[in-house]
Amino acid sequence: MATQALTLSPPAAVATVAAKASHRADHALRLGPHPAHSPGQRIRVAVERLSFWYGAKQALKEVSLDIYANEVVAFIGPSGCGKTTLLRCLNRTNDIVPGARWEGQIRVDGTDIHATDVDPPLLRRRFGWIAQRPNPFAMSIRGNIAYGPRIHGLVASRAETDALVEHSLSAVGLWKEVRDRLDDSASALSIGQQQRLCIARALAISPDFLLMDEPCSALDPVATAVIENLIDDLKARYTIVVITHNLQQAARIAQRAAFFHLGELLEVGDVRDIFVTPKTRRCEDFVSGRYG
Repeated sequence: MATQALTLSPPAAVATVAAKASHRADHALRLGPHPAHSPGQRIRVAVERLSFWYGAKQALKEVSLDIYANEVVAFIGPSGCGKTTLLRCLNRTNDIVPGARWEGQIRVDGTDIHATDVDPPLLRRRFGWIAQRPNPFAMSIRGNIAYGPRIHGLVASRAETDALVEHSLSAVGLWKEVRDRLDDSASALSIGQQQRLCIARALAISPDFLLMDEPCSALDPVATAVIENLIDDLKARYTIVVITHNLQQAARIAQRAAFFHLGELLEVGDVRDIFVTPKTRRCEDFVSGRYG
C-alpha cells in the first residue's frame, strides 16, 4: 500500500484532491440555495483594524471586514475567539463593560459609530439583537412586541400598536399560531416559538441590521429549520450577522463567512470559498472538523 501511494500518478493525485474538494462542497453547501456573495451589494458596515480589550485581556486583534447589504455573514470559529465581542462592538453594547477599551474604527453607512455626535441608544436601535436562548420578557405575547415601540415612541395609539404587533408576528410566521392568545404569557409558547417571538420583538423597532448570537443553539432540528428559512427570507429587508458553531448551518444560510481564531480574523469571503478552498491551515482544520 505504501508503494502504491508513492507511485500515484499526478493526474490521479489531482483527481483525488478534486474528489475530496467536491465531497466537502457537497457535504457543506448542498442545502444552501444562495451561498454566494453578490458583488453588486453595497457595504453597510466597515470594520477597520479593530482591536478590543477587556481590561488587560485582548479579545480582538486588528480585525478588518466589510458587511454587505441584504446578505447573511456567518461568524465561525472556536469558542472564545472573539465572535461575540465583535458582535457587541457593532452596536456598542461593549461600551458599558467596565475596563473595556478599543482601537480602530467601525463605520455604519459611512458614519463612524464612535463619533461624538452619534447617540449610542439610537445607534443600538438600528441593531436588532437575538440571543442564544430565547429571552421573552415576563409579560404577554402582545406586550413583548409592543414594549420597544412604546418606549421609542414609534406608536401613538392602540390601533397603531395592534397593527405593529400583527405585522411583526406575521413577519416571523407566528401570527396565525398566536393571534387568538395575544394576552397569554410569552413563556407558554414552545421554545421555537419563543425564539421567533424574540425575532419579531427585534423587528418591531424597525432595525436596519439583525445580530444573531447562535440563535438556534437551544432549538430542535425542526425549529432550527424554521429559523433558518426565516433568516433567508429576512435578508431581503435586513443585513444579518449570525454567530454559529453549526458549520452546516453557516453553509446553508450565509453568503459570506468570517473565520476567527484567538481574536484574529484569519479568513473572510464567499462562504463557498471558505468551506471549499480555505486559504489557511487553521481554517482548513476547522471546517474539516479536525478541531473546534
